[in-house]
Amino acid sequence: MLCTGIGGQGVQLCAQVLARAATIERRHVMLFGVYAGAMRGMSTNATVVVGDGPLESPPLVSHAAAAIGMHDKFWEPIARKLRDGALVCVNDATFEKPLDTERYRVVRVPASDLATELGTPIAGSMVMAAAFATVSGVVGREALVDGMRASIPSYRTQHIEANEIALHAGHEWAAALTAGAPT
Repeated sequence: MLCTGIGGQGVQLCAQVLARAATIERRHVMLFGVYAGAMRGMSTNATVVVGDGPLESPPLVSHAAAAIGMHDKFWEPIARKLRDGALVCVNDATFEKPLDTERYRVVRVPASDLATELGTPIAGSMVMAAAFATVSGVVGREALVDGMRASIPSYRTQHIEANEIALHAGHEWAAALTAGAPT
């Protein structure tokens, strides 16, 4: 899974939470994050590789089965790496570029909007992580919450409760979507 966006959107946290959740579920995981020198406003990408057995190569992949796009500004390098049929979850509020819906399985997640409605606009990446996990089935909701709790540094513990609420909101939104209910 590839994840991209603009520094400050929580892309690295999103990837780390998904990776830790997979580890909690006893999966084999590799995580590699890359961000430009100026963290806020510049490109930020992460690669998460999840396997049922040992992983032997670094998490620099030439082709991926899924992606998260928190913003479309730095999307093109990620798009070139996606396989046909890849699951692509994008943040509807900040992703304006058209996507090839014949090539990809596109899910436009109102991540920023849901986080704002919850009173925590900075938790959009947690809404997205849960929506992606629910649609893809890569990890379960409880592992995701535990992964988030393990990923938050001690000086940011004041965000744990809001992040957990955002994870549940993203899961509920995606569960309704996959059940065919209006969102």
